Amino acid sequence: MKLICIGRNYTDHIKELENEKPTDPVVFLKPDTAILLKKQPFFIPEFSNDVHHEVEVLIKINRVGKYIDKKFAHKYYSEIGLGIDFTARDLQAQLKAKGLPWEKAKAFDGAAVIGSWLPKEDFKDLNNLDFSLKKNDDVVQKGNTSLMLWKIDEIIEYVSKYFTLKIGDVIFTGTPAGVGKVVANDKLKGFIEDKQLFSITVK
Repeated sequence: MKLICIGRNYTDHIKELENEKPTDPVVFLKPDTAILLKKQPFFIPEFSNDVHHEVEVLIKINRVGKYIDKKFAHKYYSEIGLGIDFTARDLQAQLKAKGLPWEKAKAFDGAAVIGSWLPKEDFKDLNNLDFSLKKNDDVVQKGNTSLMLWKIDEIIEYVSKYFTLKIGDVIFTGTPAGVGKVVANDKLKGFIEDKQLFSITVK
């Protein structure tokens, strides 16, 4: 399986990082080794002094697809989830300044938190979902999928032009504003609506 991530999908987050608003979805990949193992803490890597949390709604692909039309995209997933795209922001800035790929800053071991999965039928409208991240019981990120530049089905249509989607692939759909640094002993909890989907400790 592969992790397909969408960057710059919320206007406020684009402004927050002073990035240029894209004309097409920004896509990057993480390997399966980036997945943080269940019930394990997140260890801040020794090569970064500025790792940021980025909470994101996730989609799990349940059938093989290529060149998927938006109107059929809903057939390719039955569950949604929540996760974190951990980013070594200092390393990412160095790489971006040199015009180099971001993978070292985004795809390192443990950089992808994948919480519990929920049937999409549990929610009235996937394009109007509230989600949030608490750090030490303070809400630090709040988002709603209505604010996505590209909605879930549009992301699937776009990504499947370039990559065959396979069963078990996970799509990270982008993060809202409020990203910030994590430090040792931080407790991070993620919610869709009022449902807690993950809880992790930073070491």
